[in-house]
Amino acid sequence: MRTSSCCTRIEHRSVEAQQDLALLRARDQLVGARTKLISHVRGAVKSLGGRINKCSTEAFAKQAAGQVPEALRPTLTPLLEVIADLTRRIREMDKQVERMTEEHPEAVRLQQLRGVGPVTSLAFVLAVEDPARFKRSRQVGAYFGLVPKLDDSSDSSPQLRITKAGDALVRKYLVNAAHYILGPFGTDCDLRRYGEAIAARGGKNAKKRAAIAVARKLAVMLHRLWVSEADYDPDWTQRRRAA
Repeated sequence: MRTSSCCTRIEHRSVEAQQDLALLRARDQLVGARTKLISHVRGAVKSLGGRINKCSTEAFAKQAAGQVPEALRPTLTPLLEVIADLTRRIREMDKQVERMTEEHPEAVRLQQLRGVGPVTSLAFVLAVEDPARFKRSRQVGAYFGLVPKLDDSSDSSPQLRITKAGDALVRKYLVNAAHYILGPFGTDCDLRRYGEAIAARGGKNAKKRAAIAVARKLAVMLHRLWVSEADYDPDWTQRRRAA
């Protein structure tokens, strides 16, 4: 079996990039901890026949406080207080990320794509650091482990799972952005149409494959926008085919 590679030389990130990435990784840990606590609270309330109405994660602690059954309040109130504190700390980190993004104009440029916010754009820029390390933009997809492994041990050469090489956090952000692009709040654009065409083929895990494909194409597009300093055209592919 062989795996796809990004075919780039090994380069170590600068100390500054590592420090900035450390903030993003710490933020991700806080977000993950908050998500687990929210799931626990919802599950505990549901086990007693109750329900906490849908709301944003930022508003959860405040809203849930009035919907937790009396019998569970002594147990769950401390968790709600922790969730509220995590939300406050995440909000503070988000402000730090916004300030850091202002120091990287290339990250601001990448936010032209709807679904790519300060966290995703900054993580991408810090992880790549030097866009010239890639001879072709399409190598970036492999760099972040978004290309499938290939099995050449038989004549069929079946497509396997993605390699998951490179920075896992950036890969997660790219996939999250892809889900947004394909989701109810995503706007009509080349990336969305590309993913919808893959999902329409059907089959097992069609939507998952579509999200991965969009994330891979998104990584390529972000790198291309970075090196070309061009403005993002959401309908470039469609216009080119119509010409």
